[in-house]
Amino acid sequence: MSAHPLEAGLRAGIEALGLELNDEQVGKLLSYLDWVAKWNKVYNLTALRDPQEMLTHHLLDSLAAVAPLRRQLAAMGLDQPRLLDVGSGAGLPGAVFAIVCPELDVSCVDTVAKKALFIQQIAAALRLPNLHGLHARVENLKQQWDVVSSRAFASLLDFTNWSRQALAPHGVWLAMKGRHPADEIAALTAELELFHVEQLQVPGLDAERCIVWIRPKAA
Repeated sequence: MSAHPLEAGLRAGIEALGLELNDEQVGKLLSYLDWVAKWNKVYNLTALRDPQEMLTHHLLDSLAAVAPLRRQLAAMGLDQPRLLDVGSGAGLPGAVFAIVCPELDVSCVDTVAKKALFIQQIAAALRLPNLHGLHARVENLKQQWDVVSSRAFASLLDFTNWSRQALAPHGVWLAMKGRHPADEIAALTAELELFHVEQLQVPGLDAERCIVWIRPKAA
């Protein structure tokens, strides 16, 4: 069996990010990329079409958030943590989190039915019992999650407003952004606390990336 054309680049990126993934997880990440590329033709999941760009701009970009997410989950000390990925589209970063963090239960919500269906099919094809696709508006969800994430989804104000009732009382928001969004941070409401802006280095990507961590202020 010949190696996947993107495997060497993916493994180099994983090493650069300081992540330790087993061969099965690497294989699932590559299969996931193949699924996105294949379904993209029909479903328009992402604007990117070039596999190498999809590797850096999507896969490694999402993987760059894994170590910060793990640190935050460890600090929260949860037994069975649950994450909601808002406006997940093709499952970025939600599906990537589900592959590399099997202890994390991940739900990807999107208002587009075929994108939620794609997540369900990924979960079945890659045998990811911890990954779920939800077709809904985030503001209509009745459940609550420990972490609510988004990647290039909306302004911080809209993201936190729309998903407020989906965040558990002890929960945190993880917003993946490009450059430091000073204007969006300034627009946040007074009952929210921005407790960390974490700079990310994405292997092979010459662009600014950061995570903005937000939580409700303690009453």
